[in-house]
Amino acid sequence: MRLLKFIIIIILCLFGIYSISMTFVDESKSFVHHSEIAYPVDKVFPQFNNLQNFTAWNDFFNGKEDISYSFFTPYEGLGSSMKFSDKKNDDFGDLFIRYSNPNRTLRYQLFEGDSNNPYLIDVKFVPAGNKTKMIWNIHTPKRSYLERSLNLVAEDFFVENIDKSMKNLFQLLGNKVDKDQQLASIKYDSVMVENREGGILLGVNVSTRNTKEIIFKNVLMNHNKVLNFVKSDLGKKDDEIGVPVLLTNPANLKDKEISYFYGVPLSKRVSVSDNNFNFQTLNASKTYVIYFQGNYNNRIKNIQELLKKAKKDTLRNGQLMEEFLEEPTDVQDVKLKLSLPVYR
Repeated sequence: MRLLKFIIIIILCLFGIYSISMTFVDESKSFVHHSEIAYPVDKVFPQFNNLQNFTAWNDFFNGKEDISYSFFTPYEGLGSSMKFSDKKNDDFGDLFIRYSNPNRTLRYQLFEGDSNNPYLIDVKFVPAGNKTKMIWNIHTPKRSYLERSLNLVAEDFFVENIDKSMKNLFQLLGNKVDKDQQLASIKYDSVMVENREGGILLGVNVSTRNTKEIIFKNVLMNHNKVLNFVKSDLGKKDDEIGVPVLLTNPANLKDKEISYFYGVPLSKRVSVSDNNFNFQTLNASKTYVIYFQGNYNNRIKNIQELLKKAKKDTLRNGQLMEEFLEEPTDVQDVKLKLSLPVYR
């Protein structure tokens, strides 16, 4: 009994000391951190302004294995938002973009758990030739006495996170620059021969009217739908998936209605509970390839070149494959890899 009283007294004393010491700690804390990355601002800013891009390299999200996301339109810029959840560690919250001045300034609001008090994170982008300097202004939420000790470590936590994130972003942008250089060396409108490996696609079957006003919008909608499902619902990262592929019968491209499958390559089959999504297998094959640049609706001429080549070589063909070499946003300006499997 005496021991219990002694323990209670010790606990009360420690709590009293903690309460008194917390009176000297501010309810919230503000601090500034400077960082720099060796890429120009026009390459860096889009990685911050699009929350799907942001989660791919930011260590706060990237470093968690069991985290899942839900992204909401618009997917970039002012008004963008997302929910994140890590059920294994009982960690969840919301992230919003509250202000966006392209290539200059961004403001995020980060809510953790059920708290109504957000972190305010302002990032200023300062161009420095082929480098970009970033000034981070971070303001932590107001905290109660019991939580106020978190303010003592908040700055160290954010600084460590930012420094790790910049390393991740540098590597990611390096891969993108390599891709840009590859794109710059592509020879368009010429038929080439490739041997394509087989694989597994997860995606959706689609039927839509085949008009210039509708087809690209429909493809773009399903492109976003499939990527959002694979990244948000299945938690797959960019390095775990391949380039999305559209499969269709090239003989039907002038029909009033067209059917196609739009899917993302995965390394293996996974459990999928949504019946709107299904798997298709791609067999290894010899393919005739042509690269196209321009208005999406004008790709038909290039596809006909592939069909003519197959006919000339007395080969049968499989389903046409369309792959966007850059993220599709505008019907007027797309870069496509068009592939036609051929066989005897």
